Amino acid sequence: MFKLFLTISLFFCVFFARASYILIPMDETHQKNHLKAYGIAFWVLQNDIEIEWLLNYRGGSFLISQHKEIEEECIIRGVSYEVIADVQATQIKQKIADPEVNQEIVKLEKVPKIAVYTPKGKQPWDDAVTMVLTYAEIPYDELYDTEVIQGKLPEYDWLHLHHEDFTGQYGKFYRNYKNTAWYRKRQQETEARAKSLGFEKVSQLKLAVAKKIEEFTVGGGFLFTMCSGTDTYDIALAAEGVDICAHMYDGDPADPAANSKLNYNNTFAFKNFKLVMDPLEYEFSDIDATKAHNGIPEKQDKFTLFDFSAKWDVIPTILCQNHTNVINGFMGQTTDFYKDKVKSNVLIMGENKALGTARYIHGEIGKGQWTFYGGHDPEDYRHFVNDPPTDLNLHPNSPGYRLILNNILFPAAKKKKQKT
Repeated sequence: MFKLFLTISLFFCVFFARASYILIPMDETHQKNHLKAYGIAFWVLQNDIEIEWLLNYRGGSFLISQHKEIEEECIIRGVSYEVIADVQATQIKQKIADPEVNQEIVKLEKVPKIAVYTPKGKQPWDDAVTMVLTYAEIPYDELYDTEVIQGKLPEYDWLHLHHEDFTGQYGKFYRNYKNTAWYRKRQQETEARAKSLGFEKVSQLKLAVAKKIEEFTVGGGFLFTMCSGTDTYDIALAAEGVDICAHMYDGDPADPAANSKLNYNNTFAFKNFKLVMDPLEYEFSDIDATKAHNGIPEKQDKFTLFDFSAKWDVIPTILCQNHTNVINGFMGQTTDFYKDKVKSNVLIMGENKALGTARYIHGEIGKGQWTFYGGHDPEDYRHFVNDPPTDLNLHPNSPGYRLILNNILFPAAKKKKQKT
């Protein structure tokens, strides 16, 4: 009997000693491909395997029970990983649990269903989000005005707005591109789509789409957008019932008193802004701080992520996971936002302190949440129309792109309520 007991005891000791985990490090020196690491996390969730996101531990590493298939997938995708024993995993968790350590463990449990609001026929490199989703091998569906008006948004957990102009002014590209074939085609197609959906003007269609997106977010969805999708979205909501489009955009003049009729109560993020009413100026409002960046050398244009309490402010901590808190700036039609135009209940997560601007902001509305991220492409400082695509194989560790992917994984997290 003693020999049998000893044999069983030795078996269990050997079994538990061999129990192991896969640690995907996300620090600066030990991860070959940060961006594809998020794709591994998404792929693991698709296979119904739980992940633990170790916030602020080695750049926001992932911990997963060991499976041969996961190791193989990491090798195929070029993602660095470490196999650690159960005792090592326990020690890491004990360290993170220390109340004096600004770290936390969040379980990722659900695969987010992702949609990108984007026009058909756009070039894949026109949008940083679709580009990094493709690179990280994270699946998503495309939809546009017709699908939104038809009520398809509740089928999704996460929505990204392509660099859209929700004001109905076609990006205010008229001055430079009005005679180009692509601009004229875009205007004709958009006007035809508006009429087919029962709207007299494109601006009315875009407002209706913005309202549907608001319903999606209030109902518990997660909204993410960059560049002009940020300020034009809020402008459209604030300008409900006000004609802000000049004749070349909708066939009649804008209301000269439009600025006095804006309703900031309708917006997600911004307040007290004034519209740029000149239809030939490539700017929507005084929210955007692009002009301020023109006086800064590219190498000096940086923004800084804030540090949050991982145990108390879990949500912004998730959204700011990175291997550095100083990130290279990048331009866009909307580069970043003057802080005095940001509502007081909005959380600023990244700033250019010298310019007084916010680059990366977050908020809650109803049961849902949203994040606005200024700029066009984190690895293309000045992106112009018809520029060649960014090759993310050259930027696998991009901290600017990591912020996008933090937002994509966010709906998968079992979150604790933010305390501050």
